[in-house]
Amino acid sequence: MDKKLQIGYFADGPWGHNAFQKIIMDKSLEIKFICVRNEHKDPILVDLGKKNNIDVLWTDNINSPEFIDKMKKYDVDLFASMSFNQIFKPEMINLPRLKTINCHAGKLPFYRGRNILNWALINDEKEFGITVHYVDEGIDTGDIIQQKTYEITDEDDYNSLLERAYIGCAEILYKSIKLIQEGNVTPICQNTIDEVGMYCGMRTVGDEILDWNQSSRDVFNFVRAITKPGPCARCYVNDEEIIISKVRMIDKAHVYKGIPGQIIGKGKNGFYVKTQDTFVELIEYESENNTKLRVGDRLVSVRKQVKDKEYACVYNC
Repeated sequence: MDKKLQIGYFADGPWGHNAFQKIIMDKSLEIKFICVRNEHKDPILVDLGKKNNIDVLWTDNINSPEFIDKMKKYDVDLFASMSFNQIFKPEMINLPRLKTINCHAGKLPFYRGRNILNWALINDEKEFGITVHYVDEGIDTGDIIQQKTYEITDEDDYNSLLERAYIGCAEILYKSIKLIQEGNVTPICQNTIDEVGMYCGMRTVGDEILDWNQSSRDVFNFVRAITKPGPCARCYVNDEEIIISKVRMIDKAHVYKGIPGQIIGKGKNGFYVKTQDTFVELIEYESENNTKLRVGDRLVSVRKQVKDKEYACVYNC
């Protein structure tokens, strides 16, 4: 019997769970250890490791001499990364004989970086990609092993893209591992696709605030890009935070002047809200105090007043 391909698996989240299940079912592959995110220690991956007698590791620095020494003892053929959050440096990258690969939910060389699915929707893309690539010293810049694209329609939102990506990432990572095992990889240098590429920054607290002084298309894309399980778009009415999870584009809506963010009418499923150019229908929203919106209310991006406890949270949390 041929020797199994031995893998060191660095992973987190549903992406990592799904790919693990595909790899573990292949008897020609063997996961020697799972390295989970240090600050989270994914409980599902920890449990999968225990059930399958696989070592589960974590560290705050995968490039430390101590961790590298530990890796040398495992002597695996390949490192595979799926939603892991630390940067591999050259010594770690080159430790396995078949090097290190990563699965990225972006159409490289475009959409390198973080929070790619959110940015793809915000940018009104008509497709998103999933790429498996070799890890090099850059961020998502290594040679491409495989790539697959998926259509984005107006019916999609962050959740629907996530669900496809969870499945797609597992499938393409497994297929890429098999290509490497069989010696059938034809790497594609990203510079041959585009010399510059594109990078996306990590989204953080505050980025969820909705600016109504944008086109209806931009408002629609922003809301669906960060809907649940994201933080959802936020704005304010009478200093009360409104959490918006769904808006609808109005077919053939006319362009005209008005006050962006003002509720201008009531539709069949919600309220009409003026944008920079036309208007959209606000269909799903909630608030901490169950505030009821009314025609004439103005949705704004900044609170007029900030409570003392909120200042305390900013400075003390």
